[in-house]
Formats: sequence, C-alpha cells, structure tokens
Amino acid sequence: MAASQDVHVRICSQEIIKYDLEIKALIQDIRECTGPHSELTELNSNVKDKINQLRMRIQDLEQMAKEQDKESDKLALLNEMERHRKQMLSNQTAWRKANLSCKLAIDNSEKDDLLQGGDSSARQRTIEICMGSEAKCLRKMLELKIKKSVCVESFVNCMDLEQMAKEQDKESDKLALLNEMERHRKQMLSNQTAWRKANLSCKLAIDNSEKDDLLQGGDSSARQSHFVQDSAGNE
Repeated sequence: MAASQDVHVRICSQEIIKYDLEIKALIQDIRECTGPHSELTELNSNVKDKINQLRMRIQDLEQMAKEQDKESDKLALLNEMERHRKQMLSNQTAWRKANLSCKLAIDNSEKDDLLQGGDSSARQRTIEICMGSEAKCLRKMLELKIKKSVCVESFVNCMDLEQMAKEQDKESDKLALLNEMERHRKQMLSNQTAWRKANLSCKLAIDNSEKDDLLQGGDSSARQSHFVQDSAGNE
C-alpha cells in the first residue's frame, strides 16, 4: 500500500472509531433521558446525523479497499470495513431499543402526572421545588456531557500518538511519543473516573430531591384535617 493511501486509510479508520464512540455516548444519553419528548427528539436527531456520517466513512473505506493493487491489502480493508459495518448495525439495534424504552418511560411518567393531579396549589409548590433542584442539576449535567466528549476525543488522540510513534525511524523519537501517549492515556482514565463520580453524585442528588418533593408535597386536604384535629384537642 502506498504511503499516501495508507494515510487516508488510517484517517478514515480513526474517524469511523470516533463516530462509533460518539454514537455509543448518545445512546447512553437516551437511556438516561427522563424527558420531555423534545429532549429525546433532539438526541435521536443527533444519533441519526452521526450514523449517516459513520455510514459514509464506511463506504469510503470500502472504496479504498477496491482501489488497492495488492489482493492482501484489499481483503484486509474489506474485512475491517465489514467489522465496522456490523458494529454500526449493532449500534442501530441498541439505539432503537433505548429509544423505545425511553418513550415508554416518558409516556408512563406523563400519565402518572395526570392521574396524580390533586390540588393545584400543592402542584404549584411541587413545581417550584422541582425547578430549584433542576436548576442546580442542569449545570452539572452539562459538565458531564462536556467531560464525556473530552473522554472520546482523548481516546482518539491517544490512538493517533501511538500510531505516529510506531512510524518513527529513530528509537528516541519513538520513545518520546510513546511516553507522551501514556501520559495522555493516564489523563483520560482520570477524566473517566471523575466523570463517573460526578454522574453518580448528580443522580443521587436528583433522587434525593425527588424524594423530598414527594414528602413535602402531600395532599392539602389531609394536612387541613390534621390541623383541625390539633386545634380541637388544644381547646
């Protein structure tokens, strides 16, 4: 394989891996989505865009394989292309399942909200409490998505450095790049650990906030009844 062709093939393969990781991250976002439907729609739109980009790059890889002079190079690229294609189909299946599960969860949540209508003033107080807790968590969720994107980008950069290191003629240059790659890899692992901890912390905060909302909401008529009974006892 010519050097120029090898560069194009490597770039194409790296972009395929990048899109694959981004699609997996978006599918996880869909699994964790609690609504509303507009947010789910936006996530699905992002997944569609990434899958279309991934499909085009896989087609590019297939075309590069057909243009190879050596049969061995051609077969190797076709095998790689087929592996990426199967992974894309697997992602599409996981996406459909996550999307369906999320839609059902949002629909059930909306039905529960309608059935548990109750007193309008109590609902208003609950909404105000929820808005306060959501405002605190929105910033945290944005930070988590940024960290997730950084983890994906760091993974791709490490792969680039490792490949460049292998191509160096001088052993000193090779070792320098490998050391740099290892440093970036450790930083990536540190980012992943911080992301998981922040994600768990935010989920616990949301769960605790929802429990507090339920305990503080209550039924206004029940609270009024207790108040009347206490007043009668004092008299």
